[in-house]
Amino acid sequence: MKGIFITLEGPDGSGKTTQARHLAEYFQKHGRKVVTTREPGGTSLAETLRDLALDPHLPVSKITESLLHLAARADHVEKVIRPALAAGRVVICDRFSDSMLVYQGVIGGLSLDVLRRLNAFATEKLEPDLTFLFDGSPEAFLPRRRARGVSDKFEAAGLAFQQRIREGYLLLAGQEPERIAVLDATASEAEVTRAIVKKVEKFV
Repeated sequence: MKGIFITLEGPDGSGKTTQARHLAEYFQKHGRKVVTTREPGGTSLAETLRDLALDPHLPVSKITESLLHLAARADHVEKVIRPALAAGRVVICDRFSDSMLVYQGVIGGLSLDVLRRLNAFATEKLEPDLTFLFDGSPEAFLPRRRARGVSDKFEAAGLAFQQRIREGYLLLAGQEPERIAVLDATASEAEVTRAIVKKVEKFV
């Protein structure tokens, strides 16, 4: 059975973690083995690099930041994602390469073309089969982020920054509409889950 690689993208507080759990339960009910993971992270090395990249007290350039993410992703893909896909499992990942294209590319000012080529090198051209973009106004997600508390420099950057994140993701979705499915993440939890399941059923 062929493995399936699904990624969840969107701003902090948009419900990705909750919906990743529901999506995993959906596949498990249909007899599929599932691996849930996240980026940056997913391996011991990648989690260490995540701490460095997101540390608000350790300012780094966008180039350095990108290379930290790419190194983490290379290790993650090699040790977790590719083996799971080869075993026919469904891999559900909270963030992947689209996050880097938004944060370091669209917002950070680095070339999207260069980042895409570096990402292809780091992942050996692995791309998600399907990506869900959790969309909504920054104001709508603000209560959720406050409930979680500020945990890194991106979450602490304010609403204007969050709006730029939204615009960046929508730009990518417009470029790859076949892969990236845009969801109204301000809808109820159950409604978002139904929208995801409907799309997955059509995809599978």
